[in-house]
Order: sequence, then C-alpha cells, then structure tokens
Amino acid sequence: MTIPLIGISKPILKIKELISHVANTCLNVLITGETGVGKEVVAQNLYAESTRSSKKFVKINCAALPETLLESELYGFEKGAFTGAHKKRPGKFQTADKGVLFLDEIGDMPMALQSKMLHVLQSGEFSPLGSDQEFKTDVWVIAATNHNLEQCMLQKTFREDLFYRLNIIKIDIPPLRERKKDIPALIEYYFNLYKSEYPENHGSKPDSDTLIKLCNYPWPGNVRQLQNCIKKQMVINSWEKIFDELPKNNHDITPHTLEDNNFNADQIFENNEFMSDQSDIISEFVGLSTSSDKLFEDISLKKIKKLASDKVEKEVIAFVLEKVGWNRSRAAKILKISYKTLLYKMNEFEVHPPVK
Repeated sequence: MTIPLIGISKPILKIKELISHVANTCLNVLITGETGVGKEVVAQNLYAESTRSSKKFVKINCAALPETLLESELYGFEKGAFTGAHKKRPGKFQTADKGVLFLDEIGDMPMALQSKMLHVLQSGEFSPLGSDQEFKTDVWVIAATNHNLEQCMLQKTFREDLFYRLNIIKIDIPPLRERKKDIPALIEYYFNLYKSEYPENHGSKPDSDTLIKLCNYPWPGNVRQLQNCIKKQMVINSWEKIFDELPKNNHDITPHTLEDNNFNADQIFENNEFMSDQSDIISEFVGLSTSSDKLFEDISLKKIKKLASDKVEKEVIAFVLEKVGWNRSRAAKILKISYKTLLYKMNEFEVHPPVK
C-alpha cells in the first residue's frame, strides 16, 4: 500500500503538484531532506502516479551495506564470482527493469561505486560481478539523501558528474518543525491507520491543548518520530508521559523549543491560517454569498465536481501540448483521446498555442 503524502502546508502542496508533473517523465529525481521527513513516501507516490506503477518498485539502502556487498546487490553476480557465491543472482538493476529503483541514502555510497553508478545511468548497461557479459536495463532512478551533496562535492566525497546526473528534478522536503500546519492532519491519518495494527488500543486522540503542544514541539526525528509517539499513545494512553520522554535539549533544534515557538490555537481550530488552503479551494469553485442566511445557496456538489474536473483537464491538456511542442496528434495519443476530442476540448477550455 502506498502511503499518501499527508499535509496542507504550501511546501507539501507544491511537492504534490510537482509529483503530478514529473511522474510520467521518468527523469531522474533527487529527494533531499532530514531523516524521517518522508523521502521514501515521496518516491512511492512518484512511482504510484507513473506509467511504471504496474512494474516493480525496488529499494536499496546505500548506507546499510558494506561496499562489496552493495556492489553485488546492485549489479548481481555469477556463480563463483567470490567466496560464498554458490549460484547466480540478479541485482537490483535487473530486478527493477521497466520499473523504479529507489536509491536511499545515496550520499553514503562509496566513491569507488559512484563511477560505476554513473556509467549505468549514462548508458543503461552493466555487468554482474564475475561476468564479461553486459546487460541493458531500463529503470527510473529515484535517489534520496539527508546529506548536503553540494558540500560533499566540495569535500570530494561525492562525484560532481554523478550529482548532476541524479539531480535532474530535485524535491526538497522541509522538516516538520517548518510545516506545523501538517501535524494535525498527520496525527489524524496515522491514528486511523494504526487502528488495525492495535485493535485493542485504548489511546485517545489529542485534545486541543495537547494538539497545540504537539504542533509546538520541534520534532527532530520528523514524521517518523511523530509516528512512534502515536503508536506509543495507542498503547499507554498518556500524552503527558509521552511529552515527558521527548528530548528537549537537542542542540540542533534549540531555536524551536516549546517556549520559543508558540503555536496559536486559532491556527488549528479557527477558519483562518490552518484552514486557508481549504478556503482557497472552496472560493475557487464556489461563489459564496456574503449573507449568512444565503451562505450555502451557491453550493452544488455536482456543479463543483464538473468545474474541478474541467480545471484539471485544462491544466493537463495544456501541459502535455506544451511538452510535445503543440503537436496535437502526439498529444492526443499521450492523453488516450481522439484527435477530434482533443480539438473540441482545446476549443472548450480555450487552450491555444502561444502567439509567436
């Protein structure tokens, strides 16, 4: 099951939009951010929205394996290639063919393997250990790191040419302390998700005061730390004990302590900042009356659904046409509609090529 990208903050909404634009391009993607922000979740959402979603999503952690084992895991090996190689084994590049290869913690890949990785990304060709035969692979590479790769390049621990090969599309995920508006939605989602894992739980969701504290906490472990706290709450049912056990003296987060970064309750419970994104969506499709007694007269779910559908269709048609140089025949094939239907929709949505 692919976990959705949860959040209503502007950074998360921008990432969701970027995912929808990038998913079918198969351009190499580099996802950056602190540990626990959800880099793998972004990778899985890219995969789920792509045309490769029916193929395999293969993950390998470049920091978890020693150099020799990492190389054999990536490229595979022939029988007798080294001590213990009792039979032939395919590598991740071969297993992920036509699908997605997710290279987690790419910043920890040894320099000796980086040049070989560059060759595969450039040519799509590789040789298993102990073999003279070259294999061709077609994988969409998505890489992730919590390192500053630009700094690593200066320190000569990461190849500059490999960085530019991976960094065609960059998605940077801000830490949770910089997107507090996402915390209530994350809590709601994971409480519902873990119900099946802890069927006899007695944990309660946070009340308003507790939620404010949760939003004010800096979360050095980001979403992963928040998930663990929710699991613990479902077992011990004591938010007070959970707060007592949370680290509060992490030097990396001293500017974001509970006392220094107050989170106003209005931002969570009133129809202002916390709800602004929903309000923007509503106001875009509904001409709400100013009179309170006529507030809901303009709301028709059927009408709103049609307006929203038209908006999405217009954006997608314009995007595809732009990418194919306004070649309508090609665009119609990509969109899987007839040429006549495309012309009709272009006229309906007033989608026209730019004036030269």
